[in-house]
This record gives sequence, structure tokens and C-alpha cells, in this order.
Amino acid sequence: MRLDKFLKVSRIIKRRSVAKEIADQGRILINNRPAKSSSQVVAGDTLTIKFGNKTETVKVNQIVETTKKSEAENMYKIIDETYAENFD
Repeated sequence: MRLDKFLKVSRIIKRRSVAKEIADQGRILINNRPAKSSSQVVAGDTLTIKFGNKTETVKVNQIVETTKKSEAENMYKIIDETYAENFD
């Protein structure tokens, strides 16, 4: 499955267009390699996503074309979540 579609279906990112934009800016890594929105995601991959001052690392558990909101969290497991400190 494409990276941008996985992020939308799993509800890590709400809109596919936003997922595409973030990936194209180089803010997403698949297995520690820069990823484009068209990169393929398979079960077992590790995604590192940078949202502003938050960095989230998730492991892909399963790939599903469509899912209910209540079951979307089964598609991945959050491994690490860190926040950058704001230095003023």
C-alpha cells in the first residue's frame, strides 16, 4: 500500500493530501530511509513521522484497504513518541 494511503486509512494523519505533503517534505522515514508519498508500506515496517515539535515512531502491524475508525489502531503500534523542547 502507498505510504500516503496507509497514513490516511490508519488515521495517523487525517487527510491523504496532508500525508502526501509531509512525505514529500522529507518528514517521514520508512525503516530509517527517507520516503516519498508513493513509497510502499508493508507489515513489519517502522515509520518515523515528524509533526512540528513531535516525532512519532510506529510499527506497521497489518495492511488493510479500508477499516472502521474503532479498528484503525490495530494497523500499527506506537513504539516511541518524543517532543522537541522549545528553546526561547
